[in-house]
Amino acid sequence: MNVLFLIGRILFGGYFIYNGINHFANLKAVSGYAVSKGVRSPQTAVIIAGILLLIGGIAVLLGIYPTVGLISLVVFLVPVTLVMHAYWADADPNMKMADMVNFGKNIALLGAALVMFIVPHPWPLGIAG
Repeated sequence: MNVLFLIGRILFGGYFIYNGINHFANLKAVSGYAVSKGVRSPQTAVIIAGILLLIGGIAVLLGIYPTVGLISLVVFLVPVTLVMHAYWADADPNMKMADMVNFGKNIALLGAALVMFIVPHPWPLGIAG
């Protein structure tokens, strides 16, 4: 079971690390998307979001300070899901569908993050923190 938990952590944490890196590698494009969603100070918001993603992803992947990492992911997922993927506000049917998919994905990721709070610390096969 510990190996399965490790594999899950690698997949889950890796997903957030990849997206955190993407926020910085494509800062201009991601900021432009944030502008289209009405985000104030989009570049700052994207940088903060990228930091939260990296903190959360690294903490989950390595099992170091998992509570801090999971809080980072929750703090990222809740506002991003509600603001960036507000499908109910979309007039364009294609955008509505894309936002519905991303809203649902983020809700599932949020659920997974919340479930991980109940795993006793230190995490199996992780760096104690």
